[in-house]
Amino acid sequence: MAHSAKDVTRLAALDVGQAARVLSEVRSATLPGQRAPVPPRPVIEASWGRVLRGGVDPDHDVRAAPLSRDEIERRRRDSPLRHVLPVLREGLLSAADAAQHIMVVADADGRVLWREGSPSLLRRADGLGLEPGADWGEAVVGTNGVGTPAVTRRPVQVFASEHFVRSHTSWTCTGAPVTDPRDGRLIGVVDVSGPLETMHPATLAWVDAVVKLAEARLRELHLTSLDRLRAVAAPLLARLGGRALAVDRDGWTAAVTGMPYVSRVALPVPLAPGHCLLSAMGPCTVEPLPDGWLIRAADAPAPEGTARVVLDVAHPRRWSVTVTGDTGSWTHELSARHAELLCLLALHRPGRSATALAADLFGDPARTITVRAEISRIRRYLGVFLEHRPYRFCDAAEVEVLLPRNRHDLLPHSVAPGVVRARSAPERHAAVTPETGGAQP
Repeated sequence: MAHSAKDVTRLAALDVGQAARVLSEVRSATLPGQRAPVPPRPVIEASWGRVLRGGVDPDHDVRAAPLSRDEIERRRRDSPLRHVLPVLREGLLSAADAAQHIMVVADADGRVLWREGSPSLLRRADGLGLEPGADWGEAVVGTNGVGTPAVTRRPVQVFASEHFVRSHTSWTCTGAPVTDPRDGRLIGVVDVSGPLETMHPATLAWVDAVVKLAEARLRELHLTSLDRLRAVAAPLLARLGGRALAVDRDGWTAAVTGMPYVSRVALPVPLAPGHCLLSAMGPCTVEPLPDGWLIRAADAPAPEGTARVVLDVAHPRRWSVTVTGDTGSWTHELSARHAELLCLLALHRPGRSATALAADLFGDPARTITVRAEISRIRRYLGVFLEHRPYRFCDAAEVEVLLPRNRHDLLPHSVAPGVVRARSAPERHAAVTPETGGAQP
């Protein structure tokens, strides 16, 4: 065969038909487990492996029930992506419409929230189930331009027969993940889709560039909102004694008094006025502010009961840590890097030195400064539950790890050597729990 699968997207700019034939042969051989004339691209091969293990049928178009109209509207209201729709439309829609493409904006769960573009293409997309409220997560509909970028956490172009489900192979989809610029958390995916004959390899760079503009706009909006909150809170804090701070609804700090500055405080969900326990401050009183909270440290010391820490890495794109103690519980969503770090610490309860963690994360034991900086950020929300020399969860904390059903699907975006080893290691660590199983002793 004259061309490798690696070169097919470039070949498509010259000969769409030949590129489609190459990929069709690769797909037809690889999915049944036969030897293909050339291997699929690594990002596609990895996705096909995840989808096959998940039981998706490549020959049957099985769809999850779409969300109700009310649920779509609720998710739209709650999504940060609503703030950057003008940026996305300006950067993508005019060119997409001229090229007979559509723009699809999905949330972190792979649910389509907005879909705009060529009317004729929208009608064709209806036939594929690519409609508002539909679930285009990779685990549901296979390799595609919405679900696969969400798992890999990087831009991906899925050309023709690189799609897992046969009914999708006449389209090419190019998607890029949108991350929260404050903490790196995945908040959605932006995808440009169309018939395979209308797509170009440069589409990948185009979509990624527009998404980066959208993320920059989100950062700008965040800083502006903190400035507004600071203007309200500063006079109040100036009259208070003791430790206090003003934070926005997500816990990002606008102003502090009587204590060192912390960029974010993990807040209980839901948070209401009154008394609460924060890991960074102990017992506190909470008062509402416009678009935020005034938090004052209480006089009473924090309770010393045993806490339970649950690290949830069971899902491919949403990770969290939940702490439960005598006075309640709170959950903090994790960035990709923090999910890797906490997973490594949870699977190595005796602890890891900064050198060992640098080797685990980067394959370079000299990168200890980066490790220490990330641990310092984690301390902002886990605080007293982490020890150092070596880094580890404190002995008083009961730690449980929720893993994927298949250990090979652990943090699939990660190339950290320690995580790669953990995917194939036997489950010999304490309190490691598969997603549907019970805690091991």
